[in-house]
Amino acid sequence: MSGAEVLDVARDAVFVLLRVSGPLMLIALATGMVVALIQAVTQIQEMTLTFVPKILALFAALLLLLPFMSLSLGAFMERVADQIASLP
Repeated sequence: MSGAEVLDVARDAVFVLLRVSGPLMLIALATGMVVALIQAVTQIQEMTLTFVPKILALFAALLLLLPFMSLSLGAFMERVADQIASLP
């Protein structure tokens, strides 16, 4: 396997990582911003209040996005396995 092929696999791995984890990170960011806005408006500064909505939002997002995530990871694994099988 040449250096260019290794870099292609690494680049694909980074893109798959961003595609799989990106939506979850954006949901966590949006939930955190909404909770912070609510805390600023109501002046409730309870630290544990920030964790519960984020956890619930991420669990709901995982339930909705798990099929997409598994398809993306499965397709990446098939590409890598095909490249490994085609090695001389």
